[in-house]
Order: sequence, then C-alpha cells, then structure tokens
Amino acid sequence: MKPDLREALKERVLTGDGAMGTYLYEQGFPVGISYEELNLTRPEVIRDVHRSYYEAGARVIETNTFSANREKLSKFGLEQEVEAINRAGVELARSSVGADAYVVGAVGSLRTARRRMIPAEQIKQDLSQQIVVLLQAGVDGILLETFYEWEEMNLVLGLIRKLSTVPVICQFATDGSGSTQDGISYPEAFQRLKDEGADVVGFNCHSGPNGILRALEKVSGASGLPFSVFPNAGLPGLVDGRLTFRATPEYFGDTARRFADLGARLIGGCCGTNPEHVAAMAKALEGYVPGSGAARQEQAERPVELRTEPASVVASAGGPAEEPTVLDLVKERHTVIVELDSPRGLSIEKFMKGAAALKEAGADAITMADNSLAQTRMSNLSMGYLVKDRLGMRPLLHIACRDRNLIGTQSHLMGLHALGINHVLAITGDPARVGDLPAASSVYDMNSIDLIRMTKQLNDGHAFSGKPLKEKARFIVGAAFDPNVKYLEKAVQRMEKKIEAGADFFMTQPVYEHEKIEMLYEATKHLQVPIFIGIMPLISGRNAEFLHNEVPGIRIPDGIRKRMAGLEGEEGRRVGTEIARELTDTAIRYFKGIYYMTPILFYEMTAELTRHVWKKTNALVPGNKMN
Repeated sequence: MKPDLREALKERVLTGDGAMGTYLYEQGFPVGISYEELNLTRPEVIRDVHRSYYEAGARVIETNTFSANREKLSKFGLEQEVEAINRAGVELARSSVGADAYVVGAVGSLRTARRRMIPAEQIKQDLSQQIVVLLQAGVDGILLETFYEWEEMNLVLGLIRKLSTVPVICQFATDGSGSTQDGISYPEAFQRLKDEGADVVGFNCHSGPNGILRALEKVSGASGLPFSVFPNAGLPGLVDGRLTFRATPEYFGDTARRFADLGARLIGGCCGTNPEHVAAMAKALEGYVPGSGAARQEQAERPVELRTEPASVVASAGGPAEEPTVLDLVKERHTVIVELDSPRGLSIEKFMKGAAALKEAGADAITMADNSLAQTRMSNLSMGYLVKDRLGMRPLLHIACRDRNLIGTQSHLMGLHALGINHVLAITGDPARVGDLPAASSVYDMNSIDLIRMTKQLNDGHAFSGKPLKEKARFIVGAAFDPNVKYLEKAVQRMEKKIEAGADFFMTQPVYEHEKIEMLYEATKHLQVPIFIGIMPLISGRNAEFLHNEVPGIRIPDGIRKRMAGLEGEEGRRVGTEIARELTDTAIRYFKGIYYMTPILFYEMTAELTRHVWKKTNALVPGNKMN
C-alpha cells in the first residue's frame, strides 16, 4: 500500500502529469466545448490521456475536473451533471494508472482573474458541491490550481478542511509580480495557507518555467511546506490559426532539477505540455534525493526610482509640424531606432533618464511598445508625448489591435495626429490571456494589415467609416516582421501584402544569427521599403534560455546560448552587449536600419550599441532634434 501523499513528498520528488485541455486541443477537440463533459461522452479519450502521462512517468495524476463546477458547466447547459462528471473523472483516472500513482481531484478557481465578479457565497456553494463528490469518489488529495486571489484560495481551503483531512495542494497562477491579485505577498499567502491546513503550496499556469522559477526563488524557504510547480510550455503563439507553445521537453527536463533544488517536491506541467514534457522531467528527476541540490536564491536588481514632478501637458496647436521622417533619414545614412519600455508603475523617472541617455547617444527615434506581451504599462501615448515635448526626440508608437475596437483605434490615431506624433508601428498584439490581466478581453476588430490600411486612409483625409475628415494626417506606418520562421518565403509574401496595404517600413523581431541577417537581405532586397533589423542584447544566461524556449518569434543559436550560459549581472550584460555588437557589424553591411530593443530598462546597453553604429559607420553622432 502506498504511503499518504504528504509522506511520499517528504521522501522524494514526484512527477506530476501535464496539460489536459491543450493536449485535447492538439488531438483535434475544438475550443468552445466542455472538455470535462468528455468524461461522460468520450471516456476512452480521457483514459488514454491519463495512461499516456502515467507511462511517461507521472505518479500524480489530476482528474479531468478543473472546470467541473456548476458555474462553469452551466455555460454548456451541464449544470445538472456536476456529480456525474466529477465521479467519472475520478474513476477514469484511477482505472487508467497503476496502484503506485496518486489521483488528485483538480479544482479550478471560479473567479479566475475577474476579481470579485463571483460572490463568496456562490464560490462556497458551487465548489463545495464539486469537492464533496471528489472526496466521496476517493481521491488521494485535492489540487486547487490557477487561483489568483488569496481570499478565494483560503475560502476553498476552509471548505475542504471542514470536510476532510485529505492532502491539499494550493497553487497560484503568477505573472512574476510577487503577490496575489488581492495584494498578499506569496510568502505571506503561503504562511497563511499553512496555518489554515494546506499541505503543499506553489504555482501553476500563466508562466513558463522561467517565470515560475523566478517566483519560486523569491519564496524559497517560506512557510516550510513543500512546493508544487506546474509551468506552462512558454507563451502561446498562433501558427496557421492554431495555438502553439514553444518550450521543448528538453527545456522542461533541464529546469526540473532546478525546481527541485528550490524545494519543489511535485513537478508537472500545465498548458502546452504533453507526455513528452513529462517524460523528460521524470527522467531528469530519477535518483534525485531531496536536500541534495544547491538551492540558490538570487535577488533581482531593484533600481531606486526617484519621484519627479508632473509635467504640465499642453498640446501643440496646429497639428503635427513638418519634420524629417525616419524614411528621409534612412535614405541618406544608417538610422537607429531604440525601443524603451514604458513604466509598469507610476514613476517615469528611470524611463526619462533612459530616453535622455539614448538621445545623447544619437538615437534617431525612441519606440514604445503597446503593452507588449499583454503586460499592463503606462500609456505609450503619454510617454511618447513626454519624449517629444521634454527631449525633442522623435517618438514611434506601437499600436496593437488587441486593446481597442475600431472606434477606440481611430480616436487614438486622431489624438496622435493632434500631438504631432506621426510615426507608428501597426501590430496585431499578443492575446490578453498571456498577460497580467488574463481575464481581459482581446478585441481584435482588425488585424495588423487592416490597421495599416485604415491608418493610411486617415492620410487620405477619410475616417475609418469613409466620412471626410476635412484634414489629412501624415502618418508614417511601420509593420512588424518575424524572420525567425520555418518558411521565410511565406513571411516575405506577408510583407508584400503589408506593403500593398501601405506599410512604409519594417521592424523585425530580434535576430541572433549572422546567417539569418544575410539570408533576410537576399530574401527582401527586391522590396522598395526600408527594413530595420531587430537586435536585443541579452542580459544573462537565464534570459537567453527564457527567450529561446518560451517567447514566440525568438530563436537563439546554441553557440550564443553557450556563451551566455551561467552569466548573470554585469558580466551577463557585458557579454550580451558584445554579442549584440557583433550582430550589428553584420547588420550594417546589409541594412541601413537598426532597431535596438532595450532589455528591462538597461538603457546603458542600447546607448552603447547606438554609439557603436556611429563609430562603425564613421559618422558623426546625428542631431536628434526633430525639426
């Protein structure tokens, strides 16, 4: 007879299973159905999934009941099937695996990331109904997963403890902020949960291995309870209209022991993972003895941000002034655009210092993303205006289709016109579900090609509706291009469609291969628009692994990852800058446009690279006044 799950976790690290929903999606089951209903309608499918994970090495198996509560099932007209679906979920899991496996009842949050939209009383009623069935069906434990609030987690834990002494695993979804969505730091939340009877605490979903590893480092040792981690397979991307995940099984195997070194005793996978990921983790953890690893807890650099007096914002009258554009500049010489992220908080001091440093280095434009990776930041319109007004620099603003409908997008562009900001980059935008507010709606009234076309319509003096505007805008519209694709010729064909829609120039995703730059030149030399080659300096070995394994659209060669391996802090940034300088030397041989992406406000790196361009091209630091 196997020991209690709590006792087992004291003796060894257990491998958990992987995703259910995204794995079923990979097998052809569409989005928009109840995957939990398959417990009743397609039991053989669910049994095969459980068996596949068990054979891959998982010894903690979750029931297919994550959303099997009255609230979630009611969306499919299945609210009367709560008991049947949950009972079948336990029976299917139990009958699919060996006697050495632990079957835990999966229970998901009702509120997800929508704070206070579901009242506490409904949570008690709906989840207690589900939990009672799971306990009656004989689970070895309850797994509370993908919770965003301590309040809801604590409420549900209390329900379980009134019913049973069964082991309870409490997992939060984290975006790396260091606290729950209701403002409780994770160390404090874990201690409170321990006091209320939790047996295991940890993180799952929302982040890939890198994000959860960082979150775990910040709480290592907190509460004294064993940790449980189930990361996603990186950030999702869309390929040919289907959701895909980048992180490989090898990457999961590499990170499994690092999780264990930090106190994780249950390690599995969430969205995007499959039996191959689980097999890689199980193999990596073979023979691992808890306490044998050299756990490290690195403190992230926390620069002190000084408060600054708010500027008085006065819009310039008479619309945008005549000024040379990046198109004018790149015809004559090499031209440098530098991206600097808008603040995630309310202080603008460090951002403005960075923008000033980039101006001094000779950057031709400062470009600002529009809540990149769906992470909420200060409005790039506001920061663009301050860059223009205070520093006399040219702002280039990204505009994502994700956050605004047609009305809001036209209104936004009209506001930019009034402020004299006429350089924009049209992008579709990362889906809201990958960001810090995953319950937010992704609008997508249009895609990037539509946005290019409609912005150019404003230049013709017509609104999106076709009505005359009595004045013409002067937008210079850029478009994004990802050269890190399997079929470059198809990507170039999409570039051509964007040019037909009105794109004036392109800015690429980061490129880390010299051969790729040369290949890109050969593939695009027939195009009559400038291309700004994207180069983003790496800051550490872990940063390189995160970008390569978890971020869609980025590939980093093995050689560069080996150069960065193990490097952190100043040494990591030094080598990262050195690599970016080498890539720049190749890029300026083929292209006049250089696009640097500043990593997390380390603007000294991109300022140094900008100066390198002028030194390498034997040019004086260009004047960066706009007029």
